[in-house]
Amino acid sequence: MPAKENKILLVDDNLLFLNIMVQAFKKTGWECYTAYSAAQAIEKLRLNVPDIILSDYEMPGMNGIEFRQSLMKLDGLKDIPFVFLTSLSDKETIEQGLDLQAIDFIIKDTPINVIISKLNNILLTVNKQRELSTLEVQNAAKALNIKSIPQKTPQINGISVDFWHHAYHDVPGGDFIDFIQVNQRFTFIVLGDIMGKKWMAWYFTFGYLSYVRSAVRFATLSNEFSPANILQKVNSIICLDDVLQDILSSLSLILIDTETGIVNYAGAGDLPLLHYKAHDAILEQVSTDGLLLGMFADVAYTEQKIVLNKNDQLFIFTDGMIDMAHEAGVKTDYEGFKQKLAGLLAQGINFDEIKKRLFNLSPDIVVDDQSIINIIKT
Repeated sequence: MPAKENKILLVDDNLLFLNIMVQAFKKTGWECYTAYSAAQAIEKLRLNVPDIILSDYEMPGMNGIEFRQSLMKLDGLKDIPFVFLTSLSDKETIEQGLDLQAIDFIIKDTPINVIISKLNNILLTVNKQRELSTLEVQNAAKALNIKSIPQKTPQINGISVDFWHHAYHDVPGGDFIDFIQVNQRFTFIVLGDIMGKKWMAWYFTFGYLSYVRSAVRFATLSNEFSPANILQKVNSIICLDDVLQDILSSLSLILIDTETGIVNYAGAGDLPLLHYKAHDAILEQVSTDGLLLGMFADVAYTEQKIVLNKNDQLFIFTDGMIDMAHEAGVKTDYEGFKQKLAGLLAQGINFDEIKKRLFNLSPDIVVDDQSIINIIKT
């Protein structure tokens, strides 16, 4: 019996055959959902991604080949294992489907129990290959001994910094964190997230980190400490880099000045940071303007000056903290996350305890890397 989490999308315009298939799959523990046409299937796939698609070849409107061609153009859907179900068996049709990276063709008069067994074997093979790919990335990360997440936090006079990070499925991903201490007075805090690219995003984090570190060092040597100006320089360089072309990233850049007690913040396509004002027990949202890094060369970034009073806190985080798996797809809930965090802070709960209560979620609902940085004025 397959694992209960196996989900299949069945696409067929023959409603009687479709219902028979659904009943058979459900009896063996599969979760099924259906579409009567390719167009309806595409709409359903935008809300719910299955483990495998079994699609009829001959359908009115958009046939199976055209359906597969449409999916191949969509980054989030093209990698779903795809199997054709057809009454045709001519070589030309089969070759056309396999050229579109379909995994198999199954003739429609094949006994249903055999169809289910075939799909079980396909998913078993796919899952084993995914495990091997995951292992390769993990081994590469260990062998290179290059980390996009630091091992320790900086010591800053009057400021406490902590963070929490969890890689999606324990595979190094697109989130990256850095703490750059220029001197006793100035410290930069970096939080970025490479967009898309799945597990390959990890490889691009090092390019971004290198540019950010270099930009910070060169800028501060010239007594330039504006996070917005530094972001602009990083973005200009990224857009000229052939390797990072079309690789987009969000970035939060914070400068802590221990002499003035002022925090300067600029963001590139990032989530608004949260400022907890301890005296009033209020959690406020702080936003800046600026597109994702690497999108356009000529982009202006703005920055905010934040004054931290005693026990005030700042939180910067990636979208893995607010995106969760939902029955209708992925649900983004920034406000819900903010409210939960505000409730814990109002109770005087520290970051170590917040980690336990708020961040250690069931892996079934996590959809991305999770990273959050906490800054406290002590």
